[in-house]
Amino acid sequence: MRRISKLTRVAVGVASLGLVATACGGSSSDSGDSGSNDNGLAIAYDVGGKGDQSFNDAAYAGLTKARDEFGYKTADIEPTEGETDADKEQRLASLAKQGYNPVIGVGFAYGPAMKAVAAKYPKTTFGIVDSVVEGKNVASLVFAEEQASYLAGVAAAKATKTDVVGFVGGVDVPLIHKFEAGYKQGVQDTDSKVKVLSQYLTQTAEEGGFSSPDKGKAAAEGQIEKKADVLYAAAGLSGQGVIEAAAKAKVWAIGVDSDQYKQAALAPYKNYILTSALKDVGGAVYALAKSVNDDKPLTGVQTFDLKVNGVGLSESNPEFAKIAGLQDAVNKAKQEIIDGKIKVNTE
Repeated sequence: MRRISKLTRVAVGVASLGLVATACGGSSSDSGDSGSNDNGLAIAYDVGGKGDQSFNDAAYAGLTKARDEFGYKTADIEPTEGETDADKEQRLASLAKQGYNPVIGVGFAYGPAMKAVAAKYPKTTFGIVDSVVEGKNVASLVFAEEQASYLAGVAAAKATKTDVVGFVGGVDVPLIHKFEAGYKQGVQDTDSKVKVLSQYLTQTAEEGGFSSPDKGKAAAEGQIEKKADVLYAAAGLSGQGVIEAAAKAKVWAIGVDSDQYKQAALAPYKNYILTSALKDVGGAVYALAKSVNDDKPLTGVQTFDLKVNGVGLSESNPEFAKIAGLQDAVNKAKQEIIDGKIKVNTE
């Protein structure tokens, strides 16, 4: 419990962090101008890399905030197509050798590599997003995605006019099942008449489920043909295709991880992004960086949920407040989840 309370104080929260810089594709590294911190902060991206306007870009926002506040030297490294666990292990080991501390793997795919490398570099603090890795020097940064998704389901049930809504998952894995489970439960608890269409783009990340907007667009178009008028995508970069298809058809899209209504790359479609299920990946990166800067590195499982504003639902689109009963229903559901009156499914 002590670690969780410490985390609560240092996490910046989904509402206040956001994306502090516009990200673009490609591998990169940069150094803080102040040079006041002997530590370095490195993140290794998940599939889709920087520029996904979602999961990876949120991590980059946390890196830049920590760099600017603490003078960290920083590096952010792109994945390579078709890479193996050995490739990930080599990347993490290289960053640790160069003196970066902490070193953070962004995504559950780094699990096996993180376990191997952390044992070899006991003086380095490692972090992994979306997975639990045992190790005395590892912080497992996990989220209650199902809680934010439940709120997205409440919003979808209130916004639909056809009583059909959609869910598009990037890859058919347990992590994305949490998004689907929470969304479906939120829809059904709000209005049992509403039907939820679900589709996963691929069985493995290597097939492009998190990095193929064309796949997301095709899936969304199929659901729209079946009368879905609210589409929620938990699919990384592929979600951009879902949002594009929704905007073209003039139906609602629900974004994920970051507040996608505010993303410059998605500006042409913003009027059709009703809300986003937020996940404060940036806050988690920042929290770990701050703990190392304070010489009190976090380790073990660090859980970001509604109670600590680690997940949530955006309200940036003015239309969010105009839909009858939507905001009140979301606020009520949020409080009941926090109070334990609603137990959200994870599968």
